[in-house]
Amino acid sequence: MNATLVNLLPFIAMIAIMWFLLIRPAQKRQKQTKEMQTSLKRGDRVVTIGGLHGTIDAVDETSVFLKMADGTVLQFDRQAVGRVTENTPAI
Repeated sequence: MNATLVNLLPFIAMIAIMWFLLIRPAQKRQKQTKEMQTSLKRGDRVVTIGGLHGTIDAVDETSVFLKMADGTVLQFDRQAVGRVTENTPAI
């Protein structure tokens, strides 16, 4: 029993190290991204995962409508928003 526990200890330690170095930070990033995407509101300046910059013109349950610099409004899924660059007052 004692020898078995000693033999398993390195494997348990490797799993714990992987958890704290790889899995846990990835879960935190996923949670932060999901919170950002659910808190999007009109007037937020965002960058999509494809690199398009725009200002949120409207938001519904699954989509955001981005107004581009030339006045064009494009519809994207919420998951396509990569980050919020700055907040501006609502238009």
